Amino acid sequence: MILRPARARTLIFMALGTVAFATGALVGCTPRSAPTPTPTAVFATEKEAFAAAEEAYMAYNEAFNAIDLTDPSTFEPVFARTTSDFRNADKETLSELSAAGLQFVGETRIIGFKGMSSTAHFEEIVALVCIDLSESDVVNAAGDSVVPIERPAVNTLRVTFAANAGSVLIAHADREPEASCDSE
Repeated sequence: MILRPARARTLIFMALGTVAFATGALVGCTPRSAPTPTPTAVFATEKEAFAAAEEAYMAYNEAFNAIDLTDPSTFEPVFARTTSDFRNADKETLSELSAAGLQFVGETRIIGFKGMSSTAHFEEIVALVCIDLSESDVVNAAGDSVVPIERPAVNTLRVTFAANAGSVLIAHADREPEASCDSE
């Protein structure tokens, strides 16, 4: 069959039209992507977020004071209140202290908590936490303290909390020796 130029052009346009129509039909038939949900704030206010973070740190401190370094199962309540690098650091430290045969004596107390900042939806909360260490110690099997003499009586920390679905966990902490939890 010999095609004339006009007829060949018509067939090419028809073929291109069919491809364009099929492509358009396929695009029209593909499901639309689900809309991205707008993040919902974990707490109604920053004040509420700070209060939840303070409760979370109080629960952590209570669990920490209950640790028996000879019984690793007592570490679990501490790990349940932490996440991320803070949990990893606690796991490493507690394992090392336990392996060395050391023991905690006394208790630490929270003497200050000051909310510093939070993200827009309160997924991350930062606070200054002051812990009184003066009634706590770490001792060896002979009962001798292994804590450096220069350890301060109060440990001031900048603590980052991760909040999700009403759960607030300690994610990170850095010492802030120049900061104070004193009332301003």
